[in-house]
Amino acid sequence: MKQSWWFSPGESIWAIFIRLALAGVFIPEGLQKLTHADILGAGRFVKIGIPWPEFFGPFVGVIEMLAGIMFLIGYASRAAAVPIIVIMIVAIISTKIPILLGRNWWIFSLRHLDRYGFLSFTHETRAMLMSAIFMLLSGSGRWSLDARAWRPKFNQRNALADGE
Repeated sequence: MKQSWWFSPGESIWAIFIRLALAGVFIPEGLQKLTHADILGAGRFVKIGIPWPEFFGPFVGVIEMLAGIMFLIGYASRAAAVPIIVIMIVAIISTKIPILLGRNWWIFSLRHLDRYGFLSFTHETRAMLMSAIFMLLSGSGRWSLDARAWRPKFNQRNALADGE
C-alpha cells in the first residue's frame, strides 16, 4: 500500500524545533480563543471585522488547538499546516494590513496601537506563516509519529527494490 505524501515525515532532523514552536503558539492561542472568547475569540473577531464571528471564533480556536497538538506529536504536520497557513493569511489581511496602513482597510477595522506602520507590522504572524509553510514542505521530520509509521514501510519497500 502506498503511503500518502501528507504523512511522509521528510528527512529533517531540525523540524522538531519548528514543530515545537508552532505547537507552543497554537495550542495556547486556540485554547484562549475558547476560554476567553469575549476578548480573544468571537469578541475580537467582531472588533476586527471578521464575518460570522460567533462561528469563526470557536472554529479557529479548535483548528489551532488540533493543529498545535498534531505539530507537537508530529502527526500529519503537512496536513495540519494547511489550515494554519490559511489562518495566518487571514490574520495578515484582517489585522496586519490595517496596522501597516494605519487605517481601516476593506471590511477590517484598525485596532488601537501605540504605533502603526512597517515596524508594527513586522512580527510573529509572518514568522508563524513561514514556519507553517516549512512544515508543509518538509514534513514532521525524523522525530515524529509520522516517521515511526512511515519508516518501516519505507525501509521494507527499499529492501524489496534492492532485491533483499
